[in-house]
Amino acid sequence: MKLHHLPGYIQSIYLVEYASGLMLLDGCTRADVDDVKRFITDELKRPFSDLKTVVVTHMHPDHAGAAHTLRKLTGCKLVSADVAHSWYKGLSGWLMYLTDLALARWVAGRLGRKRKSLWYAKTLKPDIKLTDRQTIPGFDEWCVFETPGHTDRDLSIMHMPSRRMYVADLVVKVKNRFIPPFPVFFPRLYGGSIERLIEIQPYSLLLAHGGEVQLNNEDYTHLRSCVPKGPQTPWRVVKAKARRKLGLKKSKLNC
Repeated sequence: MKLHHLPGYIQSIYLVEYASGLMLLDGCTRADVDDVKRFITDELKRPFSDLKTVVVTHMHPDHAGAAHTLRKLTGCKLVSADVAHSWYKGLSGWLMYLTDLALARWVAGRLGRKRKSLWYAKTLKPDIKLTDRQTIPGFDEWCVFETPGHTDRDLSIMHMPSRRMYVADLVVKVKNRFIPPFPVFFPRLYGGSIERLIEIQPYSLLLAHGGEVQLNNEDYTHLRSCVPKGPQTPWRVVKAKARRKLGLKKSKLNC
């Protein structure tokens, strides 16, 4: 097994290589499709159709944005968590989808990226749904772990022989400290996922934002201390800022 780390549009891309086929550990952004194809065909000297599997850990633009396009181009299988409903369901889902796209564009701007289209289908149509501790078909050395909190369907993926674990947005690295992501919709579930990570003790973590890292006991203790007490979402941040700006009491904006 070879693991390739590619710089993505706003996130790291991890491509698993076996003689029998290739697997992406997440669905990238729509802007990453050409770069993924170029790496496979020019660097690895393999046909694009050797991409057999794309895991989608959750539905944000930098994790699901290229999934449907990659399947159309290569015939790969899409793997996701076994959750019945769409993350972006209903009117509130549409607003959240637009907000997530805006946040992705903001990150791209902060990174100095050229403006590119990030639009993608807000409802995933996976070929395979996996539950906790199931292995990925065709890539049996890789096992999925349910680690919700950032959203309701987050997956982490471990290469069992080496104990290297891709955790997507479960942990982010900021100024050499490891902290929770933004947003955290379900803090209780998130805290449970961090406790589980501490229990598993992977050899290393593959971060969507921060590369491959190794955490020590101090890092885990700090991460545990940073678990939010309540939901941390864009709408709550906007509400809190408006409350502070207008000097209003919490009760007036809590309806």
